[in-house]
Amino acid sequence: MKFTLKDYQEEAVREVLVNLKKASRRWREDGDKHAFSLTATTGAGKTVMAAAVFEALFHGDDNYDIEPDPGAVVIWFSDDPSLNQQSRYRLLEASDRLSISDLVVVQSTFQRELLEPGKVYFLNTQKLSKSSLLVRGHDPDDEGIEKDGQIRLMPDSRSFTIWDTIQNTIDDPALTLYLVLDEAHRGMRAATGAGEKTTIVKRLINGSGPVPGIPVVWGISATVERFNAAMTDMTGRATLPNVVVDSAKVQASGLLKDTIILDVPKEAGQFDTVLVRRGTDKLKEISSAWEAYGQQQDDAGTVLPLMVLQVPNAPDHNDIGRALDTIFTQWPDLLEDAVAHVFGEHSTQTFGRHTVPYILPERVQESTWVRILIAKDAISTGWDCPRAEVMVSFRPARDKTHITQLLGRMVRTPLARRIPGNERLNSVDCLLPFFDEASVKDVAKALMSGGDGGDDLPGRRVLINPVELKPNPAIPEAVWDKLLSLPSQSLPKRHARPVKRLTSLAHELAVDGLLESAGKAAHAEMHKVLDGARARYKAEIETARKSVLTVEGKSLKADLKGGGMSFDDFLEEADYAVIEDAYRRAGRAVTPDLATTYSDYLAQSEGDADDMEAALIEAHVTVSALGLVPGIREMLEAEAEKLANQWLTRFRIDIKNLSDERQDVYRQIREMSANPMDVDLARPMSWLQRRRSEKRTGQRPHCRHSRSTCCVTSTGCSPRTLILGKARL
Repeated sequence: MKFTLKDYQEEAVREVLVNLKKASRRWREDGDKHAFSLTATTGAGKTVMAAAVFEALFHGDDNYDIEPDPGAVVIWFSDDPSLNQQSRYRLLEASDRLSISDLVVVQSTFQRELLEPGKVYFLNTQKLSKSSLLVRGHDPDDEGIEKDGQIRLMPDSRSFTIWDTIQNTIDDPALTLYLVLDEAHRGMRAATGAGEKTTIVKRLINGSGPVPGIPVVWGISATVERFNAAMTDMTGRATLPNVVVDSAKVQASGLLKDTIILDVPKEAGQFDTVLVRRGTDKLKEISSAWEAYGQQQDDAGTVLPLMVLQVPNAPDHNDIGRALDTIFTQWPDLLEDAVAHVFGEHSTQTFGRHTVPYILPERVQESTWVRILIAKDAISTGWDCPRAEVMVSFRPARDKTHITQLLGRMVRTPLARRIPGNERLNSVDCLLPFFDEASVKDVAKALMSGGDGGDDLPGRRVLINPVELKPNPAIPEAVWDKLLSLPSQSLPKRHARPVKRLTSLAHELAVDGLLESAGKAAHAEMHKVLDGARARYKAEIETARKSVLTVEGKSLKADLKGGGMSFDDFLEEADYAVIEDAYRRAGRAVTPDLATTYSDYLAQSEGDADDMEAALIEAHVTVSALGLVPGIREMLEAEAEKLANQWLTRFRIDIKNLSDERQDVYRQIREMSANPMDVDLARPMSWLQRRRSEKRTGQRPHCRHSRSTCCVTSTGCSPRTLILGKARL
């Protein structure tokens, strides 16, 4: 993976792989079909998690203790071609083991007898409609197309319809077909009339005519209740435990913005021009704030924010033109060609005196020339644009759902991390000129739950017409110093791997020039630990070596004349393949990198210099034996944890002097510990508060990380209410 997964993402990937492995085994052994879902709040990185799953499924992964599935084939299905393109782009962006050729968009010209293993095929609803060239001739209720007195089921010289290809893939015993339903809640509406046909999605799951249902179905969505209910009601398909990502962990990760600001008029009337001006001012201010932050952080990428201008489905182009006039008047320095739209027309549009080009939704984030984006509701699902910092919606008050859905796509943090102490850069603005405070509360309530109607997200705030506060310049520096010296600790992680954590820390220390050759130093220390373990567990290791070098079995001897049977034990010498398999399993216990470097160390220090190949095989046997002795792993992990904590303490001041981006990397390494670790607090620079006269919407402000210590941590909490134990400052 190109990205380092958050702890909740790794946990979810592990659970998904367990389900897939179990489902594929039951399909191959008993022909049983299974389904399960992955649900996570908007912005949790579901596509990134899917990329990690596909890498492990196709290529294996020692971290997840999974072997590659040589027959795995995936169909990625959604009801929107542009959503498929976005998902394909995100998979390529996240994975370093999936190539463009592995991610196949199924076009109308596609025809294969079988789907190819190791690939993800992108299909959408339109491609499976009756009129599609991929499908024509398949409808089991249709007797075919008559031509020249003969029935022809294959038009356009097509050898196989897409249904033929799916059927052949399912029937092939060497292949296992997995169906991934993106935005799985769609297409799951129950039939309302006796004559109503099931949806295309259900036909794909259940099968159609001679085509059987797909063996393994994995639904992905922020709201999977409808999918789960449909799977439970289907006959002949068992369900596996659903994978549910804890929303609190997602919010705490820093991937999502903490604060959503809703600006509404305090009096009745139409205030679109006024709030468009205000929205433009907010875009200017947030652009300046990001520019200043980029200059402050030498290696931090500058964020170029944009404004989303949300319009009704049947907009008046002249109204949009007047809004653009207001924007350019309020911000004269904005370039005329900084505007684009994502309308379904996919062509250049004219709004008043402005000619605006179309842009693909998935290209908006990287196209930094776009500063004003005009949209309806087509991008409300499956689209993410972290640099969309401001939205002005021309939707009326009755369109609460459309506003909530689109705003829910704008909650990703631009740098995929929280900005310490600066709530202004951790927020997103939405201006609603056609709303009043009463009607906007429904929007606020939905946003507090992440748009899925569940419990409130811990740490998220929705503020209506708030005020921004700055630090009081009259406060002495000694007070700030005292504040920053208050203790705070990180939460431990469930799946902490101390050796992997030490290796990651060594890499980052070397990158920042804090410890030269840190990786070699870390592994050298771990080699000493393993040398000590060989002396301490000498007898156990010798026994383990024998088990590695021999293969035990039983031989059945049948006496046909007398009718008797006997079993005789036998021992055979292990060959190279058996030794390497044991070595690979040992690598999972001590990490593959350490297994490699320790094998090289043993071969060079104890092996025959004239026969390094034999020396390396002997070293692999030793490492394999080490992996079979339980006490060695605990001993190694304890020493790795100890060394990592020593280095974090030794370089604490140096790390604190790095940029926020680099400090955040070390914060994540600290939090990989199985035990709470001390972390530094961040000095507050800006925070947002409700006005005194305003009634609170959603949950009361509290420590957003649910810990009893100070919430003003390096994760970027602001000291609205500073809690230390039971004392309130």
